[in-house]
Amino acid sequence: MSKRFTDPGVVALHARNVAFDVSRTPLQWISKDAFASHIINAINFVLPEGERWFCETFNEALPLIQDEELREAVRGFIGQEAMHAQAHDDVLGDLFRAQGIDTAPMVEVAERVFQQILGPRDLPDAAARHRHLVARLALIGGIENITALLGDWILSAPLEEHGADPVVLDLFRWHGAEEVEHRMVAHDVAEYFGVGYGQRVSALAIGYTGFLLLLVRVAHDLVRQDPDMADHSYARIWLELVRGGQRGTVPSIAKVTWSAVIALHPRFTPAWIGNTAQAVAYLAKSPAARAAS
Repeated sequence: MSKRFTDPGVVALHARNVAFDVSRTPLQWISKDAFASHIINAINFVLPEGERWFCETFNEALPLIQDEELREAVRGFIGQEAMHAQAHDDVLGDLFRAQGIDTAPMVEVAERVFQQILGPRDLPDAAARHRHLVARLALIGGIENITALLGDWILSAPLEEHGADPVVLDLFRWHGAEEVEHRMVAHDVAEYFGVGYGQRVSALAIGYTGFLLLLVRVAHDLVRQDPDMADHSYARIWLELVRGGQRGTVPSIAKVTWSAVIALHPRFTPAWIGNTAQAVAYLAKSPAARAAS
């Protein structure tokens, strides 16, 4: 029987100054599924640069937003995303580098995507710069649908049954809960800046495809550097992504596909993904969030 959560109504977004001690955490933090460990581990490399890019883009957009309620939500979003980037950066040093993993090539891939390819451009006129800003806001809206999906999934995923390390599990569940908590903000900002259906669909396609390919690329590099894992072919990574979805240790391809399909609905809203009450309930009991408060 599924849990029932009381609707908390409108939630004021704020950053939680959390910390995670992963000094005793193994690389294969899901002890019964090494490949799922590294597929989820790859998020530690992909998200910090992405979230800093979110913050930079929203800070660029903030002076143009006249709606005070939306401005306040954007400020809360920026604070939470900045904290996410910091928390995952800390894990890069405390978990991966401390265990001899060369993180530089994987970090450089994310930097190239979010700084060089998707970063702001020195365009010749104000109109062109504004169009480029709106395109970036649309893409963030698409990516935030994915992060809301991942947040909703991990809040209910039975990873304890597969031997998940409780500290890393709290890291991802705290992060996932905040993604669900602020899932409407990027969508509302995109609508405020006039992003239409066609641009929204294009952003979804680019966001989903790019995120998945980037995640698999980094997961492959992690598996290749793990001395306990002999088969590090891309074919094996994709196979284990499917198998993990069947076991419940990573989101299933069917769940990801369905989230993309419903997002194509003309009246789609991220409120269709996840449950704010469930997210708030987890944040109230998260060891790291409780310590921060």
